[in-house]
Amino acid sequence: QVQLVESGGGLVQAGGSLRLSCAASGSIFDIKDMGWYRQGPGKQRELVAVITSGGTTNYADSVKGRFTISRANAKSTVYLQMNSLKAEDTAVYYCNANLRANPLLPFITYWGQGTQVTVSS
Repeated sequence: QVQLVESGGGLVQAGGSLRLSCAASGSIFDIKDMGWYRQGPGKQRELVAVITSGGTTNYADSVKGRFTISRANAKSTVYLQMNSLKAEDTAVYYCNANLRANPLLPFITYWGQGTQVTVSS
């Protein structure tokens, strides 16, 4: 059974920083991409950042220049470094991964349980 587990959320003042981690575990053959989504109060879930197996990154315009997504060498762990945090960044952040346990199977999307990030103004 594949699991994604996030950590690193918490309460921080505006202008501060946090680093989120997401570890994928279980039977994994390869990972196509991993990313972070977030859902603020009363808002829809939105893409924050994504990184592909080849290292290509993509960011939402609202976080460009402030957030950085990266991956561990093993490629089963992804990080989101968040700097210059704003109150608008307050949300539950979810890790996402598209992976497969066998090369004969299609890629499947997995989600973490979410970690709360609260930025006080």
